[in-house]
Amino acid sequence: MTDKDRAPARFKDIALDARDHHALADWWCTALGYVRKGPSDGTERPREWPVPIVDPSGAGPLIWFNPVPEGKTGKNRMHLDVWGDPAQLVTLGATVIRKRDHEIDWHVLADPEGNEFCVFTAEEAVV
Repeated sequence: MTDKDRAPARFKDIALDARDHHALADWWCTALGYVRKGPSDGTERPREWPVPIVDPSGAGPLIWFNPVPEGKTGKNRMHLDVWGDPAQLVTLGATVIRKRDHEIDWHVLADPEGNEFCVFTAEEAVV
């Protein structure tokens, strides 16, 4: 038996709450190069249902955008880390929360609904 077999949980997907879950799903599709994932039977997903997006290359995780009536009210306790160009993300509609500086090696941005995420540039890639 492996450690994976003994673990009480396994990673499945990422889910983000959003007031306008369609607009936020589309924003992240543009930002990440993802596409919307339709139902496997080819039918239309009801508009009020959560919207899943997927990396067409299969490398990234499935992300769900769940509709909620309220806006974001506090700091994220969990967030996404992405490789990218902060300036291009700002052009798409992200907001700068904190720029890379002598204390942190990444930029902290927020998506159009205020969800914080960290952006690491290719030059910062250290594995």
